[in-house]
Amino acid sequence: MQDNKEKYRELANRIYDLDGEVYQCVGSNLGRTFTGSRENTVRNLSVLMYTKPDGHLLRSELALISNMARTIKDKEQRSRLMEKYNQILRDIEDLPDVFGKEDILDQERVALNNLVSRRQKISEGDHLVICISRTQGSAGNDIGFELADDLKINYYDVEIFDQVLKRLEAEKGAVNDKESFADFNKYGKRHTDLKTVLREFNRYHGLPKQDAVFFNMSDLICNLARTEDCIIMGRCADAILKNNHIPHVSLFISAPFAVRVQHIMAVRNMNLKQAARFLRKMDRQHRRYYEFYTGEKWGKPENYDLCINSANYGIKETIDVIRRLLDE
Repeated sequence: MQDNKEKYRELANRIYDLDGEVYQCVGSNLGRTFTGSRENTVRNLSVLMYTKPDGHLLRSELALISNMARTIKDKEQRSRLMEKYNQILRDIEDLPDVFGKEDILDQERVALNNLVSRRQKISEGDHLVICISRTQGSAGNDIGFELADDLKINYYDVEIFDQVLKRLEAEKGAVNDKESFADFNKYGKRHTDLKTVLREFNRYHGLPKQDAVFFNMSDLICNLARTEDCIIMGRCADAILKNNHIPHVSLFISAPFAVRVQHIMAVRNMNLKQAARFLRKMDRQHRRYYEFYTGEKWGKPENYDLCINSANYGIKETIDVIRRLLDE
């Protein structure tokens, strides 16, 4: 166990140093990913490496660093730093319980699938924008992150969106989409006093706070899709880009409820009853949020380019299936 802790600290120090090197090369006005002291940052990163429920936060921090590194104009510097990033990623993947990830695989169905693993390069041209919607517990975020790294394009999830918007000096309360989604209750009664209602009315130009959050997020998503190759997790991105006539590939990743329950039990240390309750709650929130803001049915096959049962293939093979769609 002590050896593992030392390895966590060593990797955390390398991540902190890489962030500093990337910042020096980019000179971005968005600043460094880690703004705290080395000691605090290294301690927090070390914790993320062995805390299963919060492992996705480490993934988001690494994605921020790689996103900025890919903007470095000097090819030699970019290549050098991306190689450092890739080596850190490989070393982290060798650790137990990395990113809180447990593969999602239905062994009985695997025998029915005979996909040949054949990777091809994506042809250069217009921006490649992939929108991924997913049910909780289907390993959708793990698939999105690894696909972005495989394609060498940027990755955006709710944690990254929150940080990007904050770094653009938008107000925290106005743009925190994660907070807005967690509290999304447009179909229930709102328990808000009159003073709060009036304050938010003025702050958001007469719009309900949740609507203002959604419109801010929509603007950011459209700007990203017009300017770079990227993968966008959730946020109704597929419908937003469709309504704005921006080319994209839309995917929906899911898995049988029983398999997702087992997956959540493993990655969040929940018992059967807790995992089932958690999944039903999150599925309900995703459905209400998506259907309220898009007018479309969440998870309906006709709304996506490809719907995948990730339990049929597992994480790696699901990525191969998606690559086949992109390579056509």
